[in-house]
Amino acid sequence: MSFKFPVINPLLHNELRLKIMVALDSLESANFMYLCEITGSTRGNLSVQIKTLQEAGYLQVDKSGSGPAARSVCRITHKGIDALRAYEHGLRRLFEERVPDMEEKKSVG
Repeated sequence: MSFKFPVINPLLHNELRLKIMVALDSLESANFMYLCEITGSTRGNLSVQIKTLQEAGYLQVDKSGSGPAARSVCRITHKGIDALRAYEHGLRRLFEERVPDMEEKKSVG
């Protein structure tokens, strides 16, 4: 039996993307400016990270209006919820599982 660390989703292993996902997991939806406020992000960085999550299928972004009155509302998708749960589970396993020491490894294999 060989030990392997659980795989952690690199897309969610980014502080801002994780904050966005956690926020949207607890809210039905959130507009861009609210996400900017609660994550402490700049608009440019938030926009890039939302686009990355949207391209992965983790977020749905609905845009309305144009110009200064434009508004973007974000929602987490079912795929995003599944990815977030798997990420959380992987982190928990990472901290809870015991790595075998060298002596145990020798006796196992």
